[in-house]
This record gives sequence, structure tokens and C-alpha cells, in this order.
Amino acid sequence: MAQASGPAATPVREELPDTAEELTADLPWDVIVWDDPVNLMSYVVFVFKRVFGFPEHLARKLMLEVHEQGRALVASEPREQAERYVKELHRYGLRATMERAS
Repeated sequence: MAQASGPAATPVREELPDTAEELTADLPWDVIVWDDPVNLMSYVVFVFKRVFGFPEHLARKLMLEVHEQGRALVASEPREQAERYVKELHRYGLRATMERAS
């Protein structure tokens, strides 16, 4: 009967490659709604409640911001969610864009 011998080779610890780059989390994207001369203020409130689930007082506050300042930041989300919101707002006829949060 043959005797069991030790490992044929000594394991070597491999070092991970040097990664000088830091991985940073994706910054959120801001969803902006712009004023337009077409949609009624009550309709904009309705859309904000429907799309974002905002309560009446918040939807009205953001609608007034759009009306008085020409735009309002309505959400800051990861890119894919921001894109979904913009697309949904477009479906309701609102002018909306997204930009990287600063």
C-alpha cells in the first residue's frame, strides 16, 4: 500500500490586480417638469398625484412651482426610474426632462 504524499505543489496566494480606480455609486437623476401654455393647473396636479402618488398638498405645491418659476424638480431617482418617470409624464402630455443631480 502506497503512503499518501503531501500536495504536489505549495499553493500560491495570488494578489488581486491593483485597481486604482474607485467605484462610485451612480448619482441620482433629477426629473424636471417644465411650464407650458397648454395644460391646466388642475390637470398637472392630477398627473403628479397619479404618476408619483403625491398627496394633494405636495402635488399642488409642485404645480405652483412649475407655474411660477417655469420648472420644478419632482423626483431624484436612479437613471432607469428617472427615465420611466419622464416617459410617463410625456404620456400625459407634460414637458419633462432629466439631468444628473449635482
